[in-house]
Amino acid sequence: MSTALLSSVLPGMTARQGKVRDVYDFGDRLLFVASDRISAFDWVLPNGIPDKGRVLTQISKFWFDLLGVRNHLLSMDPTTLRLPAGTDVESLQGRSMVVEKAQVLPVECVVRGYLVGSGWKEYQQSGTVCGIPLPTGLRQADKLPQPIFTPATKAVTGHDENISFDQMVAAIGRPTAEQLRDRSLKIYEQAADFARTKGIIIADTKFEFGTRDGEILLVDEVLTPDSSRFWPADRYQPGTSPFSYDKQFVRDWLETTGWDKNSPPPSMPADTITKTRAKYIEAFEVLTGQNFAWK
Repeated sequence: MSTALLSSVLPGMTARQGKVRDVYDFGDRLLFVASDRISAFDWVLPNGIPDKGRVLTQISKFWFDLLGVRNHLLSMDPTTLRLPAGTDVESLQGRSMVVEKAQVLPVECVVRGYLVGSGWKEYQQSGTVCGIPLPTGLRQADKLPQPIFTPATKAVTGHDENISFDQMVAAIGRPTAEQLRDRSLKIYEQAADFARTKGIIIADTKFEFGTRDGEILLVDEVLTPDSSRFWPADRYQPGTSPFSYDKQFVRDWLETTGWDKNSPPPSMPADTITKTRAKYIEAFEVLTGQNFAWK
């Protein structure tokens, strides 16, 4: 489940594989299966994090239910599909979403509420984030005066590339671009307000949208520790790089290995895997108030 396509799970079917997710085509529906693969510095590591796919899927389900936004999710039960004979249904449970097929729009809808990551690096050089001027004197991880929308191109491999709003308009048209911008900001603010009541800061996030029958749908995973930066509010301190509910343990370990980031990465040690798995599960439980069912 960690590194390979799930061909043994759905015999006779071929998946379209992303860094983390395998997608199976069932005609007018798709089966999204979140594997336990984990990527860092644009590489998928040779071993994964047990149950990571289940955590991300359950967090997405939580947000789809809470937000009340038109989205592509139809069912969490893969057996609603006509699965091939011999399918390993148990392996699919908890990590699968049956979704409507949509025409995915070719932009990442990024919303930033805090000054961190590549935005912080750019701000130090030019006082801007993705070309958007910001007030002077901000510190690393400071909350922005208001969230900003910074679209990017979608990359199957490697880094997404930041683009201007005008470039987004040129790619998909002004009416659609304005709808995606406004929806993204609204969803982010709704989610960030909720997360704060649970002691979590959502520093930034990225959304994907698609269209079906002329209607815009929120698609893919949503507001997970892989698509967002989640910070424990009680450990947040502006002026420093905040502690995160994500794969920071993996990044930190890789930085100690001497890996050149241009060749296949080494396998993770057991301790790094255990700590990373615990952090993902903690994010789910703190956010949702539920126990993770696959402990």
